[in-house]
Amino acid sequence: MIDIPAKLAEAQIKFNKEAGRAFIAALPDLAADFMARWDLRPAGTPPMHGVSALVLPVDRADGTPAVLKLQLRDHESEGEPIALRLWNGDGAVRLLDHDEPTGTMLLERLDSSRMLAHTPDVHGGVLVIARLLAHLHATPAPPGMRHLGDIAASMLERTPAVLDRIPDPEARRLVADCAAAVREVADEPGDRLLHWDLHDENVLAADRAPWLAIDPKPLAGDPGFDLWPALANNFDPGDVVWRFDAMTEVLGLDRARARAWTYGRVLQNCLWETEEGRPLGEADLEIARRLRGGSGEAPR
Repeated sequence: MIDIPAKLAEAQIKFNKEAGRAFIAALPDLAADFMARWDLRPAGTPPMHGVSALVLPVDRADGTPAVLKLQLRDHESEGEPIALRLWNGDGAVRLLDHDEPTGTMLLERLDSSRMLAHTPDVHGGVLVIARLLAHLHATPAPPGMRHLGDIAASMLERTPAVLDRIPDPEARRLVADCAAAVREVADEPGDRLLHWDLHDENVLAADRAPWLAIDPKPLAGDPGFDLWPALANNFDPGDVVWRFDAMTEVLGLDRARARAWTYGRVLQNCLWETEEGRPLGEADLEIARRLRGGSGEAPR
C-alpha cells in the first residue's frame, strides 16, 4: 500500500473533478501493478508529488535507481514520454520505460534534494534554464505532437469574448495588445520541441549533469513560447527585461518574435483565468507592461 498525499488528492479533485477522484482511488492498485510488472522495489524514501503526478523512488532488479511516475493521462502529459525519448537525456531526465495506455513512466532518479529553486542566485538560475532550453529546442518536434499553431488559433478565436468580460480598460488593452502580437506571428508558429513549463522547480541536479529538466508538457512551436515560466517564477517586476534579454541572447532568438510569443503565454493565461471566472494575474499583466516598455511596443 502507498500513502496518497492529501495535497495531490485535493488538486486532482479540484482540477479534474470525477476523473481526478477516480485516478486517486486507482493509484494504490496502479502502483502495485507496475511495481510487479517492471520488477521494482521501494527505495525506502518518501514519495514525491506535484499537482498532477505521484512519483515513487524505486530500485530496478539490477539495483539501478529510478522513479515510478504515475499520472492522469491528458493532452498535456501524453507527449511527455515521446519528448523524453527524443531528448534521450540531453538536457532532460532519461525515460527508462513507459506504458502507453496509462501514461505511467519509469524515469532515471535525479537528486530531488538539489533543486534549482533552492539556489539563491536567481540570475544564475535563469541562465541555467536558458542553457537547458537550448539543448531541448535543438530537437525538431515529431509528427503528431500538439502544435502551437493550433493553440494560437484557438486563443485568437476565444479572445473577443474574453475581452468583453474584462472590466478594467487598461487590462483589456493589454490583453488585446497581446492578441495582436500573436496574430502577427501566428502564421509561423515554429517546429521545435518545446518543454512549456521549465521553471526552477522543474530542474534537478544529477550525477551525470549539473542540471536536468523534468516534467515537460511538450508541444511543437517557436522557442519564444518557452520563456514565460522563467519570467514569472520568483516574480520580480524590475527583473523581467533582464531575464528576457538574457534568455533571448543565450538562445539566439529574434527578440521581436520571442516577445510576441511571450505575449502569447500571457494571453493564454489571461484567457484561462477569465474563462474560469478568476481575476487576471497581476504578474502576467506586469510582464506584458515591462516587455512593452523595455523592449518596444507590442503590435496593435
